Amino acid sequence: MNTTTIKPENWRKNFYLFLIGQLLTGVTSMIVQYAIIWYLTLESGEESVLAIATLVGMLPMAILSPLVGPFIDRINKKFLLIFYDAIVAVIALGLFIYGINHDVYPLWMVFITIGIRAVAQTAQMPTVQSIMPTMVPKHEITRVNGQFGMIQSLVFIVSPGIGAFMVAAFPIHWVILLDVIGFILGAGMLLLVKIPEVSTQGEKIAVFRDAKEGFNILRDNKPMWKMTLIGALFMLLFMPAMSLYPLVTTKYFGGTIVHAGWVEVLYAAAMLVGSFAVGIFGKVKDRMPWIIMAYLVVGLTIGGSGFLPGNMTGFWIFLVLNVLAGVVGQIFNTMNMALTQQSFEPQYLGRVMGIVSALMSFAGPIGLIFAAPVADSIGVQNMLIIAGFGGILSAFLLYFTPSVRNYDKFLQKKLAEKTK
Repeated sequence: MNTTTIKPENWRKNFYLFLIGQLLTGVTSMIVQYAIIWYLTLESGEESVLAIATLVGMLPMAILSPLVGPFIDRINKKFLLIFYDAIVAVIALGLFIYGINHDVYPLWMVFITIGIRAVAQTAQMPTVQSIMPTMVPKHEITRVNGQFGMIQSLVFIVSPGIGAFMVAAFPIHWVILLDVIGFILGAGMLLLVKIPEVSTQGEKIAVFRDAKEGFNILRDNKPMWKMTLIGALFMLLFMPAMSLYPLVTTKYFGGTIVHAGWVEVLYAAAMLVGSFAVGIFGKVKDRMPWIIMAYLVVGLTIGGSGFLPGNMTGFWIFLVLNVLAGVVGQIFNTMNMALTQQSFEPQYLGRVMGIVSALMSFAGPIGLIFAAPVADSIGVQNMLIIAGFGGILSAFLLYFTPSVRNYDKFLQKKLAEKTK
């Protein structure tokens, strides 16, 4: 079976229909996600509860990511995306029914909900990432990743505020029902989209053999392998601080849940600016300096936040530093994803992305295990310093590894030779 293609004049319409569908389902899903975070923050306000919730949300990605790749490469991707959203919708419907008869959700039920949503997300993101290179011309891949990042940023901008408002205004079970609405809207839009097939679609699935093959394909590309390991190191040091962000605002700076929402919204708005820049001006010849710069700036801004005074003056500076981190962080995300998508053939991309997700995600839970006790011991603000050190260290490792620093130049030359 050969990879089917979209006619050049039709790819934009098809791709933007796909983006709109992802926006519709993404907004409702993320509103529910933030609503759950606000709910936990209001109900407990403890470092351990937020750290456990983040851990539960990340573990499925760390454990299951290598196993979903073979399914992504061999099963109809449109069916997979609808199936993921359907699982979340069914769980939401069950929680809604429970919430009608109970005033409060027990923590164990909230954690299970977070875990199931994480399982669906674990499979969904690599599926979307493997679809995009098949829907657009190769020379447009960086720009469309920027545009997809703009969609994600819009989701992150509107979701925290709406989630916080809805938790305050409505019982939590009515907010959770948005997942059902998102499924209906997203699935309906997806039915209008043409997603090209890849040559491996329909072949027999051998999960562990295929996962091992994806691992070997990634490892054989030495620069991408080194970049992935450095990214995992960054996540190990960075994620514990991110899981405690609401408490950094409320416990250290003395702000409120509303102030915590401002951090989320402005960070997402900054991500939108970064995505917009890549989406418009994304045809750079060498993306590695941008990726290295992004690590360094994120390290300096987030790490520097840990030295701010614990008052509202410090909070406003913290807000500004997060805006800067959001801009460069999204530049990193879009360029790094485009680099990965161009580095591997489409029929193997699901398996490779599964391995990349697993390695990047597995480091986070390891760090989160120590997040609450370390934060209790040294203070949540010092977790920001550790996170900043992770960004600076990663930038230096990338820069002083020549095969990685020069990788995009090599890749673009290789791709140019293929098109001759």
